[in-house]
Amino acid sequence: MAALSWSLTIFFLYISSASFVNEAKNTLCPSKHLKNGQTLVSSNNRFELGFFSASYSNQEDSWYLGIWYSGIEPLTVVWVANRIKPLSGFGLKLFINHIGNLLLHDSKNLIYLARTNQPIFKHSLVLLDSGNLVIIEECNNSSGTRYVWQSFDSPSDTLLPGMRLGWNLMGNHVLTSWRMSKDPFPGEFMFRIESPELPQLLLEKNSVPQSRWGPWDGHRFSGTNALKDNPVFRPVYHHSPEGLDVYFTFEMLDDSVLLRLVVNSNGVVQFLKWKNSSSVWVPMVTLNRDVCDRYGACGPYGICHAEDPNCHCLRGFRANSPNDWGRLDNSDGCTRKYALNCSSDGFVKFGGVKLPDNFTIKSNLSIEECGGYCLKECKCMAYANIDVYGNGNKCVVWLGDLIDIRDSNYGGDRIYIRMARAELDSIYNSKRKKNIVEISCLLLAAIWFIAFICCFVSQIRSASKEDKQEELENRGSSQVQTDDQDIPMFNISTISAATNNFSPDNKIGQGGFGPVYKGELPNGQKIAVKRLSESSNQGLLEFKNEVTLIAQLQHRNLVKLLGCCIEGEEKMLIYEYMPNRSLDQIIFEAARKRLLNWEKRFNILKGIAKGLDYLHCGSRLRIIHRDLKASNILLDEEMNPKISDFGLARNFENEREAITRRVIGTHGYMSPEYVLDGHYSTKSDVYSFGVLAIETISGQRNWGFQHPDHEYNLLGHAWKLWMEGKDMELNDPVLEEEAYIEGEVTRCIQIGLLCVQHNSEERPTMSQVVGMLENENVGLVNPQEPGFFGGTRSARGFGSSLVGWNHESANGLTVTTLVGRT
Repeated sequence: MAALSWSLTIFFLYISSASFVNEAKNTLCPSKHLKNGQTLVSSNNRFELGFFSASYSNQEDSWYLGIWYSGIEPLTVVWVANRIKPLSGFGLKLFINHIGNLLLHDSKNLIYLARTNQPIFKHSLVLLDSGNLVIIEECNNSSGTRYVWQSFDSPSDTLLPGMRLGWNLMGNHVLTSWRMSKDPFPGEFMFRIESPELPQLLLEKNSVPQSRWGPWDGHRFSGTNALKDNPVFRPVYHHSPEGLDVYFTFEMLDDSVLLRLVVNSNGVVQFLKWKNSSSVWVPMVTLNRDVCDRYGACGPYGICHAEDPNCHCLRGFRANSPNDWGRLDNSDGCTRKYALNCSSDGFVKFGGVKLPDNFTIKSNLSIEECGGYCLKECKCMAYANIDVYGNGNKCVVWLGDLIDIRDSNYGGDRIYIRMARAELDSIYNSKRKKNIVEISCLLLAAIWFIAFICCFVSQIRSASKEDKQEELENRGSSQVQTDDQDIPMFNISTISAATNNFSPDNKIGQGGFGPVYKGELPNGQKIAVKRLSESSNQGLLEFKNEVTLIAQLQHRNLVKLLGCCIEGEEKMLIYEYMPNRSLDQIIFEAARKRLLNWEKRFNILKGIAKGLDYLHCGSRLRIIHRDLKASNILLDEEMNPKISDFGLARNFENEREAITRRVIGTHGYMSPEYVLDGHYSTKSDVYSFGVLAIETISGQRNWGFQHPDHEYNLLGHAWKLWMEGKDMELNDPVLEEEAYIEGEVTRCIQIGLLCVQHNSEERPTMSQVVGMLENENVGLVNPQEPGFFGGTRSARGFGSSLVGWNHESANGLTVTTLVGRT
């Protein structure tokens, strides 16, 4: 009898073991256990469920049930079941009982992960391909199966594609950071949709707002363009008519890409993408990426500008505590210049701003009634009409102080802010005066231009070479006067002697201006002489432009002008000599590019970026170079870069953008908006820097690049490799012979692609580029499609109808209209 009993026991154990083995690898059936060391794996082999250890937490030998990416090292956990109550390492089991409850237990604890309100039958636990762990009940009717419980309803710190952040009948689904990077216990930061009535994204630290994006305006969360359609994923915001189902999620457009949204233990909210080539998670989109994403950074009625470290007050307001503002303490915000009087107040429209917090939706008011309501309601400080619920515009009002506003030209909205009558009168008078001044300026400019043309024509008809020589001789001066300083003048005999009578042996370069010669002055100082040739496309205007501008600029990454020479038809610029000549003579030469290891190339890119940043923002002028290219980057004896050739540069001062009727520049470096529409701005220089960065990393020219597998130019080739996760293939092969940090190269490629994005508004500023290059902790967004990447033939096709192309700079007289970007 005992033998029979033992035989039956062995038989049942065999049957039980066999049934577990025969089950699908992604399924756990009732009465079966998942033990420590065993896992469930999704059918697509992307996700894995099992126990992992966290002995680095406050408790020793702590174990958690989690879901992670299968086959990725280091372990990347996307969901944790028992974050608050870890288990000990003995007798760990996960099982689903016969009535549908999901339980965890060790030798001491029993934890219910899911309780059913009533028993269910024909059920099982399944790990889906999406990473969602579900209890499935097989129904007897035609509806098939239903989810009784799912892990997607209780996210941890990670949002996966299809997982919802927001509200439904099951409650509020939020992301909560880990306590530390290796401790899954809930941390200080929570990322959520504030409420069904306030559809905006909110990041909190211990329940205190840290960052806010919103409200939803029908296209995006107000104040950010980070969450928008792109080649990798599509953001989705849903609001049911009854307001019972409100959530944010995202859908993958390329299922081969691994992407997750994470709020980390430091409170950074990022989309992270897995790069197979380097086996790391890289930031694709960072939500809280600048100072203006800090909640209420400028206090009530203050407005934050990401490109300006100082806060500003909205028009009609002044700083509450000017002394504190001077010390960058803006928490007190701003106060009105004129007190309100409800019976006579009006509204002023502000555009391109992130809408303030603490709004109220007036669903019972039409768009036409919204402004009237706010005008009559004395405590109403502002109103707007936005598509909050995705079913048409709604009236949104603010019944208190306006806080957490930022300038956001490309992700902002319009708002109407209450103003006192005195302020309205001031604005009206100011606009009236401005219109009068603008009309007067236009008339004066027209008169001046006509006079200039007449004078210019007269000079051409009457001037002769003898007259010009006499004029130069009669100056009797050894200096040229610029706006605020004198430039030393050299006589022709000194320069001729210094260059051995402009000997061909002393010639070190050739540009659009003319030949460049090496020379040495009697005091032993080495010089570089740019000599305007008779066949040069540049003329007196460009010569004067370069002298005037560069004389007023002083920066270690700009070439230093020592003086000039003007005698007869001769026009020359004398610079400090750069012994390593120009970047193009090294980086594109197979025999010499080995002189530039990765460290030197990285330093060159940082130096160029700092020089451009100085031109755009650091000097008292606002200079746009307009002809940045490898041949205009000179290298000193230590390979430090210096930007040269300012013949095409323009001083913008307070302007942001200009339009020219004649496009001038160099193949492969000009931005799309400049070539196609004549628009140029600081973002045109940013584009040129991006091209230069890709060229410096790859050691190849953008213009003329050819590949056997496609017709893209170098930018298109870099973009293709990036999208395929093969960006390191762009690296110059000679760098493989030296030691370098792969992460730095990848980061520089990403920065280069960010700079050459087709849409100029998406490109970073040079100040931001400097920050990206010097601080690896600065998060980078994923680059969008570059401009002009379709190959040499296609570029010629559209270019020839617009520009007389020349491999060198095609310089000439331009008619320019300055316009502020709206």
